[in-house]
Amino acid sequence: MQSTTKTIYRLTTILAAGPCAIIAMTGMAHAQEGAADTGGISEIVVTAQKRAENVQDVPIAITAVTSESLQERAVGDISSLSNMAPNVSLDAGTPFSGSTAVLSAFIRGIGQNDFSMNLDPGVGVYLDGVYLARTVGANLDLPDVERIEVLKGPQGTLFGRNTIGGAISVVTRDPGRDFSFNGDVTTGRFGRFDVRGTVDIPVAPDLGAIVTFSSKNRKGYVKRVPYPDPANYVTDPITAFRHAGYDSPGREGGQQEWTLRGKVKWSSDSARVAISGDYLRSDQSGMPNAVLAVEPDLPGSFAGTANIPGTALDPTGTTGFTFAGLYNFCIGSTAAQIAARNATALCGSRGTPLNPNQLLGGIASVNVDANPNNDRLPFDQRWLTTDKSISYATGASFSKMKSWGLTSNIDVDLQDNITLKSITGYRKLNWSSATDADNSPAQLLELSFTLRQWQFSQEFQLSGSFLDDSLKILTGAYFFKEKGHTDDYVTFSQGLLQIAGPNDLSTKNYAFFGQADWRLSDLIGVSVGARYTNERKRFTGGQSDLNGFNYKLFNCPIYGEPCTSALGFPNPDEPLRYYTAAEQRRKFDNFSPKIGIQLHPSRDVMVYGSFSKGYKTGGWTTRISNPLPYAPDFGPEKATSWEIGVKSMLLDRRLQLNAAAFTTKFDGIQLNFQEALSPTIKNAGTARIKGFEVEAVALPFDALTINMSLGYTDAYYTDVLASALSPANPFRAGTFVGASLPKTPKWKFNISPKYDLELGNSGRITFIADYTLTSAIWNDAERTYLLRRPKTDLLNASITYTPQSENWNLTFGGINITGERFVTSGIAQLVGGQIYGTYNRPGEWYARLGVKF
Repeated sequence: MQSTTKTIYRLTTILAAGPCAIIAMTGMAHAQEGAADTGGISEIVVTAQKRAENVQDVPIAITAVTSESLQERAVGDISSLSNMAPNVSLDAGTPFSGSTAVLSAFIRGIGQNDFSMNLDPGVGVYLDGVYLARTVGANLDLPDVERIEVLKGPQGTLFGRNTIGGAISVVTRDPGRDFSFNGDVTTGRFGRFDVRGTVDIPVAPDLGAIVTFSSKNRKGYVKRVPYPDPANYVTDPITAFRHAGYDSPGREGGQQEWTLRGKVKWSSDSARVAISGDYLRSDQSGMPNAVLAVEPDLPGSFAGTANIPGTALDPTGTTGFTFAGLYNFCIGSTAAQIAARNATALCGSRGTPLNPNQLLGGIASVNVDANPNNDRLPFDQRWLTTDKSISYATGASFSKMKSWGLTSNIDVDLQDNITLKSITGYRKLNWSSATDADNSPAQLLELSFTLRQWQFSQEFQLSGSFLDDSLKILTGAYFFKEKGHTDDYVTFSQGLLQIAGPNDLSTKNYAFFGQADWRLSDLIGVSVGARYTNERKRFTGGQSDLNGFNYKLFNCPIYGEPCTSALGFPNPDEPLRYYTAAEQRRKFDNFSPKIGIQLHPSRDVMVYGSFSKGYKTGGWTTRISNPLPYAPDFGPEKATSWEIGVKSMLLDRRLQLNAAAFTTKFDGIQLNFQEALSPTIKNAGTARIKGFEVEAVALPFDALTINMSLGYTDAYYTDVLASALSPANPFRAGTFVGASLPKTPKWKFNISPKYDLELGNSGRITFIADYTLTSAIWNDAERTYLLRRPKTDLLNASITYTPQSENWNLTFGGINITGERFVTSGIAQLVGGQIYGTYNRPGEWYARLGVKF
């Protein structure tokens, strides 16, 4: 750790010293203004401020990635961008989602690490200007991208809802003027076989089309194998309990998806119309799962006895409870021992007469009844994952998604200096996933989910340029509507608890926004902007327990009155339903301003400062594990951020050096805390986030390009609400004032050199290396030790041959060459009886053949 700190300190000194030298170099920059253009570093045009600008002229910390860089660094989806952007953490999948289609995105300590529809993302993802409302489906495939813009810090003024941490804007390529084809085929480890291609079709001088297809296939990197215990054991069939589906593949972590996108664009002297559509379908195995700790190692289990505070199983309420312990107690205790603990009903038949088709026999005493033919596997240390490449799981494991959308972008020049723009988007999503989280043939912890969602958005922008282009004004209006339905199915301990949770949510949002950027002189510019947002949400929760656990726990076997009211169930007509039947409604509104100032000491240097606010609405907790007479909710998040930065292009465009420092007050933090069995969203409190980042592109000579970045973020609680306090224990570091926020490494350093070796008439060979050092990360809000991601060193590399004609190329490369393995997400399900998580993919090789004509 000490050597890592010294290394980072040296890198910090080298890179952070650059911005301090920029002002001293201003004279040099002035001297270069009249010099001839020698090529140098290419300009990247972005639309971060809703107009086309050189990224170096935008007073926002932006990481802009071109399509060429995406291919060179083997970036295939949004999560793969993580190493390329400082102070950005992107993961494919969230705890127990079971699906890499879900994006966990954090920028500068702010984001969202859940997939439930009632939770909005903290980092907004946009596809051609259309906001993607769910983290499900946000980990986009990137086959035809012109560029990706990662905007850091609150972007509420121009991007709007749920960009409190930042925004990721994906811009797809427009049709070319000439007919062309560009495609590639990739093979690699685990039977990888990817095909993608793009066709540009000119229809008329002012009309063109582009069609892109992509197919990705590879086997899972975790193999399911039979449990090697020769003893007889029985388990319930996979269809015994409700799930979103019952696909049980031989491997986990596979990929099988295809994408189709198309765009038609028409242009005239005063108008531009682009209509685009996209469709994605995936049907693949779920994310692999590893068991990191099991019931005997967790508090409250007590070696096979189960204790429920305040009940006959634990009258004093002092020893705690796990469902794994209850399961072990039921199968391993005699009838007399079970009766002595008043647990006969708990260990008896599973299910209720309300669902007669799902009634199953009891599990009491099956391992001690002298009948070896009905023995069941206990939940103990045999299920700890010791080999990351195999699993004994046999339950459902899949991720299926159909997602499609239509978008129109229309620009009309009302006058030479005034343009009206319309962005219309409609999207529909149908997703389901399943995870077997117990690494065993028994159904000890199995989870599955469905989501059906549609959304419509309409945005109008009126932009103008005045006073000889020194004053640029943008105003706009935005409308968004969304509806969705989800189902949660979770089975604990062979059906001792059977959660089924249908939920419905709808949202309506409208906003008005504006920003003015005025270049007062060659030296000084100012920016002022604001956004007003009004949002209304409706929610109906239906979470239930199909086993009627509470009725059995308190020996009240009548599934109706008087037991329903006596046990606190809110709906007499639905005696198993935890949630109140009443529709919940909430209204939110917010005003988010932004103020900025820019100094331009030379044409190639800009120093800026800004003040901005961000906002994310609240909602309801859908996951509860006991009946409640009300719908538990949580409030909005708010961020107030100050930033200073510098952008520079120096040494005759041989060095691009950008830096920013920031501090943010983060209020009402929405984080996922494990409350009994349920991952529950709470407003944790307030945090202070401060840090800096440096990004550099150097071109020492024409054949060598070096990309470097360094990010530092210190994110810690300054106040923690009593309901979110989590004291330290042997399993967790806890949540308290001074504790660091999850998913936020303090340090991240990346360097990626690229060297082109020219071979004359024989073409060229391109060598690329990509190294990323990331300091340790807490993967969950309670900061569970076993889920902590250690310091990582990731190395990717590739070599590409391109002939002089440039109509084909051949690449060989490796991803995660050193084979680093670490937990990327997980959850401490202590009451369930285990801690489990997902490891990153192992090292992989690939070979790609590309063609174009």
